[in-house]
Amino acid sequence: MSFKSLIQDMRGELGSISRKGFDVRFGYGRSRSQRVVQDTSVPVDAFKQSCWASMPPELLRDVLMRIEQSEDTWPSRKNVVSCAGVCRNWREIVKEIVRVPELSSKLTFPISLKQPGPRGSLVQCYIMRNRSNQTYYLYLGLNQAAASNDDGKFLLAAKRFRRPTCTDYIISLNCDDVSRGSNTYIGKLRSNFLGTKFTVYDAQPTNPGTQVTRTRSSRLLSLKQVSPRIPSGNYPVAHISYELNVLGSRGPRRMQCVMDAIPASAVEPGGTAPTQTELVHSNLDSFPSFSFFRSKSIRAESLPSGPSSAAQKEGLLVLKNKAPRWHEQLQCWCLNFNGRVTVASVKNFQLVAAPENGPAGPEHENVILQFGKVGKDVFTMDYQYPISAFQAFTICLSSFDTKIACE
Repeated sequence: MSFKSLIQDMRGELGSISRKGFDVRFGYGRSRSQRVVQDTSVPVDAFKQSCWASMPPELLRDVLMRIEQSEDTWPSRKNVVSCAGVCRNWREIVKEIVRVPELSSKLTFPISLKQPGPRGSLVQCYIMRNRSNQTYYLYLGLNQAAASNDDGKFLLAAKRFRRPTCTDYIISLNCDDVSRGSNTYIGKLRSNFLGTKFTVYDAQPTNPGTQVTRTRSSRLLSLKQVSPRIPSGNYPVAHISYELNVLGSRGPRRMQCVMDAIPASAVEPGGTAPTQTELVHSNLDSFPSFSFFRSKSIRAESLPSGPSSAAQKEGLLVLKNKAPRWHEQLQCWCLNFNGRVTVASVKNFQLVAAPENGPAGPEHENVILQFGKVGKDVFTMDYQYPISAFQAFTICLSSFDTKIACE
């Protein structure tokens, strides 16, 4: 049997297993009364009845490795995710085979969105804005046409909530459930009243040694009840600031980002950035009576914040926007986006690493994140090491927010 036919047979078998498990679990194709009986019966383990249950481990690993190597783009890469969802044994093997985005340049599992991007190449994404409900969707793909062809892979969703003194952007893995109480909530972006300062919060700590303090409301409910392994809350991972425009002149924005969890040495050759290995969801819905717990934050004390000079003394990575040049013929400020941006907008920017001390080196000329407009509600977002897709998305969301004192 050829490898191609083997893969096709495997896909058919996996699809059959998935459909059997789905039908058994939810009782589709039966009346309502029959579904109740079916749900209470003992489910049939379709996988144990298949020919793949008795496959030798060495052969199974070889097959999974070939699938991982052959399915390198979406939507075909969903076959790799399907293999990881068959059983625990398959999942552990797939997790060992699939490399982090830094090494593979591929986004496979949800945890990949929290891991640093590849070195030396940009991951090309785009953001679609829905003005009617103030929602933003991040997709993996080259342009908007990928979504119409079902080639764009949905990554993250964010929803804007206006508060009396600030603005929150809640970020979720589920495009249909963007709320703080959802088990797909992974973080948020919060701005001040003027829209000049933003804080990026992660739902779980990036560094294992992060110390947390509980707010008054969170003390009323033990964190161990919510998540036995990692406490659930909001851990600041980045601070974004826009320079005030006191003169009122029309020009490019000036911004900087202090990455609280990434050392400045990460952009140097051989430098490393912290990498999360597990995405832990805290089930806040298990305690619906404690509605106050969802609205309060658990803040980290060990992460410093402040101006770039203080951050650089702490050895943190500071990103600043690349200064555009004035084009005499076009009479506008220009940046080289290599064809990824086609519409002039004050929101467009490129971020590079700011040097700690002394002159800038070659590593400080590399664009770590670029964001720009290509349509009325379509924007491109390209990022690379040492920031993650989640961090890049939150930085781009800050550009959407209204800035009273910057325009």
